[in-house]
Amino acid sequence: MGVFDNLERKLEGVVNGAFARAFKGDVQPVEITARLQKELDAEARMLSRDRKLVPNDFAIGLSSHDYDRLVPYSRTLNQDIIPQLREYAANAGYIFNGPVTIAYEQDADLPLGRFTVLSQAVAAADTPATTTSIRRASLVLEVNGIRHPLTEPGFTLGRGTDADVRINDPGISRLHARISVHGARDPQVTIEDMGSTNGIVVDGRRVQSASLREGSRIELGNTRMLVRSPVSDV
Repeated sequence: MGVFDNLERKLEGVVNGAFARAFKGDVQPVEITARLQKELDAEARMLSRDRKLVPNDFAIGLSSHDYDRLVPYSRTLNQDIIPQLREYAANAGYIFNGPVTIAYEQDADLPLGRFTVLSQAVAAADTPATTTSIRRASLVLEVNGIRHPLTEPGFTLGRGTDADVRINDPGISRLHARISVHGARDPQVTIEDMGSTNGIVVDGRRVQSASLREGSRIELGNTRMLVRSPVSDV
């Protein structure tokens, strides 16, 4: 029996209980779980030969009808789905970079029984980013496929536990750089070296500090980062 078969079997009790009565003919919990499992497979990014980074923050779009039926049960449903996603990921060699979260959103344009999934790989930090916070940001910093919203006051980058955004790269110091953000609609963003061993490179130039804009490319150690709009295709 495969991992997903086992996941589906474990959820049968949920589907055949209160959820079956609430969702008869509508979106089923097992359908959501299957779609999230496929999302992990589709969005997995190679970290090493045996490890792949996958999304950990999910937004499920539902029709008005399905939303009204599902939301009262969402907490219980997530308590069943999330452990199964973690089990599936562990067996597939997938790595979550932060806690797994699932939110449900109403989409009046969706027909009954149809749903959408949006996902992001969100790094664990003192104030974890969410899909909503990323969408609202004017700019984000993309690090190893993970988008961090560039909002006030900013955050620190490094390899150690003191850094707000931790990056597993031996060429990066424990507390390597600070990104400062001033303003919301048209943010002024800067990066400065915090006494790192290997320094900072911005757009091909080694700098102590520099202003950042959409399209700026940053190198810390062996890690390349990009400043971009959340909706751009850079």
